[in-house]
Amino acid sequence: MYLIGPGQQRGHVLLVAGDAAVSRRAVHLAPSANVAALGMVPASVLLGSELPTDMVCLDGVGDPNTVLVRLRAAAVTPGPLFVYLSGRLTAGRRGRGLFLALAGTARAAVRYTAVPWDWVVGELRARPAGSTRVLVDLVADREAWPLLQEWGGLPGLPGGVVVGVVCPPGFAAGNGTVSGYTRHWIEQLRRGPVRPADVQLHALAAGAAGLPPGALVLPTARELGTGPGTQQLPPQQTPDRQGPDLQGWLQHGSGPAAPPAGGDPRPYIHALATGGRHAEAAALAGAWEEHVRHVYGFSSPEAVQWAEIRADLARMAGDFLLATGLWMGACRVRLAGQGAAAPEVYAAAAGALYCWSQVRDRASVVGSGPELLALLGALPALDPRHLRLAQARLDVLRGPALPRAVPT
Repeated sequence: MYLIGPGQQRGHVLLVAGDAAVSRRAVHLAPSANVAALGMVPASVLLGSELPTDMVCLDGVGDPNTVLVRLRAAAVTPGPLFVYLSGRLTAGRRGRGLFLALAGTARAAVRYTAVPWDWVVGELRARPAGSTRVLVDLVADREAWPLLQEWGGLPGLPGGVVVGVVCPPGFAAGNGTVSGYTRHWIEQLRRGPVRPADVQLHALAAGAAGLPPGALVLPTARELGTGPGTQQLPPQQTPDRQGPDLQGWLQHGSGPAAPPAGGDPRPYIHALATGGRHAEAAALAGAWEEHVRHVYGFSSPEAVQWAEIRADLARMAGDFLLATGLWMGACRVRLAGQGAAAPEVYAAAAGALYCWSQVRDRASVVGSGPELLALLGALPALDPRHLRLAQARLDVLRGPALPRAVPT
């Protein structure tokens, strides 16, 4: 959520489509399609604010100064700001700087035909903390990719401001249509009765987008460790050899260690899950959940966050029954601690309802349905249609099984 002061009267959304990432055989990323899809979402929903919001879409722009003018206008917005950048990242021939390629960007004149990343950083860096979110869906070319690997991310902005993905050269992120990451980001945004936080949207979209091995997922572990609001374990409460072993789990499955630099294992766990190593991701998340419970308490906000992480890992692994149970448990804890008005309660309920709707085993649906309905019934602000649809599904599956057709 954005931090909004009393004098902030308007929000701003800036959507920028850079140059497409293409090869001889395919269009690997179509920024115009991404911006068009985001442009169909109400600006207030993209921003996560009820303030009056302006939206500007730049598509097909070939002049970097036009983008700079719009960036400057966005940067002086007194309210919350959402910037979306999609396209091809490239590098300058001499200065090693990163650039967002525009329509007509020439390799021999990158400095004059593309937008320097330093411009983005320079215009947005001075904004108040918590007022800005930059969402990126990019493909790096062969000149830019080594720099990103060397730097471990997009440099310059404070940790947590930039959210998104950068795919390596040649990956078909969208194959000429809306890319997988942006498409899933929009789907997750529209799915629940309450808008999730941008970081939660990012985690769900990145997990479902089918990213290639080595794709840069932002924020990185380093950025999460230094960004505001990061969950870190206080040094005095982290006894030696009692916390989960990240490097041991990743390399050998056991062995003593300290937490990774920055104290946040979530990017490692996410990488395991997106790489198909679901059992390892679940085991590592479970170990961290137990550790956080020991440090902060069973019903602490830190512990319930890890229960929600485990729920989404179960969803990614296709275990929707387990995911349903974990989301329900998280919802009950949040309901007891935060009350029925908290948006996190409804986000957890939405997760439970969605996962339950994906369970295909009849007995499992019937067995878990009453508990879910009771939980949904305890949320007065829930859209009653969700409760009616869940009840209808349970009633149908509780009835006698329909006979299978006998082939003639």
